[in-house]
Amino acid sequence: MKTKHIALTLAATLATSTAVHAEQMTVVSWGGAYQDSQKNAYTIPYAEMNPDIEFVWDESSNEAVAKLRAMNEAGNVTWDLVDVVAADAIRLCDEGLAMEYDPDELLADAPDGTPASEDFGDLIVSDCFIPQIVYSITAAYRPDLLPEGAPEPESICAMFDTETYPGKRTLEKRPINNMEWALICDGVAKEDVYDVLETEEGQDRAFAKLDTIKDDVIWWSAAAEPPQLLADGEIVMGSSYNGRWFSAIVEEDQPFKMLWDAQVFDLDGWIIPAGLPDDRLAMVKDFVKYATDTQRLADQAKYISYGPARKSSAPLVGKHAELGIDMGPHMPTAPENSKNVFVYNYEWWADYRDDLDAKFQAWLVQ
Repeated sequence: MKTKHIALTLAATLATSTAVHAEQMTVVSWGGAYQDSQKNAYTIPYAEMNPDIEFVWDESSNEAVAKLRAMNEAGNVTWDLVDVVAADAIRLCDEGLAMEYDPDELLADAPDGTPASEDFGDLIVSDCFIPQIVYSITAAYRPDLLPEGAPEPESICAMFDTETYPGKRTLEKRPINNMEWALICDGVAKEDVYDVLETEEGQDRAFAKLDTIKDDVIWWSAAAEPPQLLADGEIVMGSSYNGRWFSAIVEEDQPFKMLWDAQVFDLDGWIIPAGLPDDRLAMVKDFVKYATDTQRLADQAKYISYGPARKSSAPLVGKHAELGIDMGPHMPTAPENSKNVFVYNYEWWADYRDDLDAKFQAWLVQ
């Protein structure tokens, strides 16, 4: 009898353990203020309605392509839902590492019945990409660290002007955005940037421009680094996500100013890894339908200054959840901020990213 009782207890324990494991959802994102906005707008309210679901966060989105390739090679995909930029979604889709989906089947209609495919429109840039937000890579600076008499910068090319604006600056440790800005500040018209960058001569030209500030750059990998470097006075200006600068300026009252010139518009959203088991896939699909509906995308904008990807969400964007300030003027799409944007070419970078990543890393160590 005792043996039978132990066996039954062990079986129950194993069953409970299996159930708990099955109800965990591993979500990959970027950490920081952005991930917090996802928690507040998506996972916390969803978990309240679905208390059997436990969200496990992994802050590896900047390495998503490499890690999903490795997981696929090993035949052990442990992620359930991955937040990536549009160009990475295109690469993962092309390689069969992300699941293709039908927007009108997977995603909720707008409140007025408009199908999801129309509500998201052109922002669905891949058969595997589920858009969430429009954001930008932009710059910020410390007015109090500028030399006496120096004008406050109005152009992204201040990043390359170490005579007027001496001191360290920070740029992301990747070719994207840096090479575009380098060519723009070397005289290439915005509409010609990718045609020039497609050539060996154009790439050399971009690297030559970056060479002029290479010794003055602190390269960042995590988006939390630039605001901290600027707050500590280790740099005079730098690039980061507009939401990171917003968080530092508005929520933390840091003495920074935004430099919106040539901000690079980009898209961010979900991909579902290909080949998930049916039980995990069903769980992920249910969450994604909820997390990308009109209200949820509008809710995210209460916590961070990124524009929601649905047309129907835009009119619902209101005030910051805690500070009560109007979020509209802080969006990258606000008229005052978007006078001179640079539109990022997702498909171009999907084609050239691996090659230019290798060249950029080689250039860094020269």
